Parts: sequence; C-alpha cells; structure tokens
Amino acid sequence: MSSSSSATEALEGAVAAALATVIDPEIRRPITELKMVRSVAVIQPSQNAPGATAHIGIDLTTPGCPMKGDIVARVKEAAGAVSGIDHVEVELSAMDAAQREELRVMLRGSATPVIPFAQPGNLTKVFAVGSGKGGVGKSTVTANLAAAMAKNGVKVGILDADIYGFSIPRMLGVTSQPTRVDSMLLPPIAHEVKVVSIGMFVPPGQPVVWRGPMLHRALEQFLTDVYWGDLDVLLLDLPPGTGDIAISVAQLLPNSSILTVTTPQAAAAEVAERSGSIALQTGQQLVGVVENMAWLEQSDGTKLEIFGAGGGAAVSESLSKITGTSVPLIGQIPLDVQLRQDGDDGVPVVIAHPDSAAAKALTEVALTLAHRERGLQGMRLNISPL
Repeated sequence: MSSSSSATEALEGAVAAALATVIDPEIRRPITELKMVRSVAVIQPSQNAPGATAHIGIDLTTPGCPMKGDIVARVKEAAGAVSGIDHVEVELSAMDAAQREELRVMLRGSATPVIPFAQPGNLTKVFAVGSGKGGVGKSTVTANLAAAMAKNGVKVGILDADIYGFSIPRMLGVTSQPTRVDSMLLPPIAHEVKVVSIGMFVPPGQPVVWRGPMLHRALEQFLTDVYWGDLDVLLLDLPPGTGDIAISVAQLLPNSSILTVTTPQAAAAEVAERSGSIALQTGQQLVGVVENMAWLEQSDGTKLEIFGAGGGAAVSESLSKITGTSVPLIGQIPLDVQLRQDGDDGVPVVIAHPDSAAAKALTEVALTLAHRERGLQGMRLNISPL
C-alpha cells in the first residue's frame, strides 16, 4: 500500500471519528449511531484542488427534514476541524423504508410501539400537573418547571394533554410540527424541552371537538408514537377537573404522580381538593401542591394578597388528611407581570428573567421535583426468593 493511500485512509478514519461527535438535533443521538452517515471519502490535494477535500454522504431521516441545514453545518464543522482537511462537501439523501424501519426499531427497542414510561424498570419520573378549575396558571407553571429543569441539565419533556385548551406551544415558542418518520414522531425541542401538543396539528382558531374515546386515543398516540428518548422527567399539562383525560392518564401511566396547582382563593382551593382527591380512586401518588398567584409584592416590600391567603396550605392539609400521606405545599409563586409577558413571548420567565421572584420560586419547585426519588411501584428489583 502506498504512503498516499495510507494517508488517505487515515484521514477518512479521522473524519469518520469526528462525525461520531455530531449529534442529531431532533433525536439527540450521534448521527453515526443512527446510521445517517452513508459514506466518507477524502480526495487528496491536486494542482486544481490545493487542499484535501472530505466528501460526506448523509442520509436524512426524511426528505423534508426541517433540521437538514443544522445537520449540514454540524457535519462541516466537525469534519473541517480534522487536521489535514481543508474542504468539506456534504451530499444529502434520505433513508429508504428499510432504513427508517431499522431506525424505529433501534430507537424504540422493538417493532411494536409501547408506552415506554409504563414499562417495568423505566426510570422516568412522570408528573401530571392538574387543577380543579381553569385560570389558575397550571400551564404557566408546567412550562416554567420544564424549562427550569432543562436549564439545570435535566432531560425533560412536556405532553400538552389539555386537548381543548392547549397553550404550551405558545408559552415555549414552538411553531413547528413534529417530524414524521413513517409512524414515529420526533417532537420539536424548545429551550431544551421536548414538546408535543395537539395544538401542533390544529389550524389556528379551530376548536377540537372530541369525546372521551378520541381523547384517550390521542393521549395514547402521543405516548406511543412519539420518540421521547431517555427522559429524566415527563410533565403532563392536564385539562382542569377530573374528566376523561385525568382518568386516561391514570390508566396509561399508572406510575405517574399528581401535582396540584391552586390559587390562594378559597373557592379555587376547594375545587383543587376535588382534583387532587382523584388519586384515591386511581392509585396515583400526590407529590404536592403549588400555590400560584400567591401575592403581589409592593415597592416597599410588603405583600398584597389579591386573591386572599392560605389556599395552598388548605389544599395541602386537606389532601394529606384524605389520603393519609404527606402532600406538602412545595411552592408559592407570586404574581408577576413579567411571568405573563414572557409566557406570551414564548420564553419562560425562568430563562428570560431568572432573577425575578416568580422565576426563583418556580426554579425551586422544579429542582425539588427533579431530584425527588421515584417510588418502587412497577420497578424490577432483581430480587430472587431463597
């Protein structure tokens, strides 16, 4: 073998190794592991081309992959950083049906879709964020908890299960649809949070008019057809009350825990108690209570309790008594105009204004939940009887 051939092979090996550091922006796995790298060839310098050129073939998961520009840029950056490579050319193609099927099986672990979070041994903590009534800021709390967790290195996803009143895409600034790889969906990622919502599939202004069975099926598809990856935490933004979706969550995700959101107002707290009490019938665990809109801080440092006081503590005490377990009040979120404005702008307050009082309170709740130990229900302990 000539010295030039050996040098070329060495460069090709170095380029292939560099491509192993390129992470697919949707699946969050190396493109080499996903078998997206079709070919690597290095053309040595010549009189017409003074520098070595790396020709790289990439197979995208779909022909219309929305992240192809990002992938090309990452490939060029990684290959271009290899010593001896002066130029990088990328040729794009798309996976065929057999390649996509192989990819789906590799990611899911089986050819048959299942709900990964309901499988024995799955370590993802699942929190269903619910409320007794609308207007208490449940979705705002959910979006900010997820963003705060992600900001602190937690792998987190949100399933917007509020089919009729979806608002999570707006609050996280998501405008794109999931990428479809045949029957598998790759969720959009905003602020490092994976997000799926029925709002991504419904034209603006169009209502969702579904009954119970269709709601259940939609929730089931979001859990089985979406590739969520290896999440530390999955948050579900539930619709208000104790209707079909709350029941379906208990059936499809029996190991999920319930986080109840209320306001200080007595009327809201009474309804929140009923929402939390569903755990008695479903067997889910109540992880705690968050009191939103707790007070408005004045310029002199005093707290103006616009919606009264004590609602969160009352719900915590009542649910603890009803369930016979500790259901703590894990956070009180103050009223903050910036919290509302940032949500409307699609950037959670924990990211846009992390030093605000609301952001600090939400971050504290987020870290409490993320670091909470998961129970043993449904987990394999690998213990054999003697």
